[in-house]
Amino acid sequence: RLRELRIQRGLTQEELADRCELSKGFISQVERELASPSIATLVDILQCLGTNISDFFNSDGGDEQIVFSKNDYFEKIDGELNNKIEWIIPNAQKNIMEPILLTLEKDGSTYPDNPHEGEEFGYVLQGLVTIHIGSKTHRAKKGESFYFTPKSTHYISASKKTGASLIWVSSPPSF
Repeated sequence: RLRELRIQRGLTQEELADRCELSKGFISQVERELASPSIATLVDILQCLGTNISDFFNSDGGDEQIVFSKNDYFEKIDGELNNKIEWIIPNAQKNIMEPILLTLEKDGSTYPDNPHEGEEFGYVLQGLVTIHIGSKTHRAKKGESFYFTPKSTHYISASKKTGASLIWVSSPPSF
């Protein structure tokens, strides 16, 4: 059942493992019923797949959630690149767009992303960012937004002096 959900969301085992901070091998073992995750790990996996434990075990999903609070967010901190990603709509992987709250520390950046179908939008809440698209760069500061089609390798970096916080929306989901 987890494998079906993962495939429906268009994720590889490696992508799901990265989102859950687990190994690809463990995800593979769980899908083949060679390993059983703890309840906490299952909850994390399901959250990364855009569902919850109740809906996973109950075919009647109930009412659709419209408003989300900080308690609903899923957070990942990447110390290597000095950033924090918060999935502010926990089930966004199954939606057409995926909004995240991205916090970059001073001189932080995202990993370069390869060209892909879709669109990218961002709104800078705090600080200054540089959007790197192919060999070109564009700057956006607090109160400014950006929009592009990801036809080239792209990533975002924050100012060395201030860092940055932004809402970043990707369509289709790619985080």
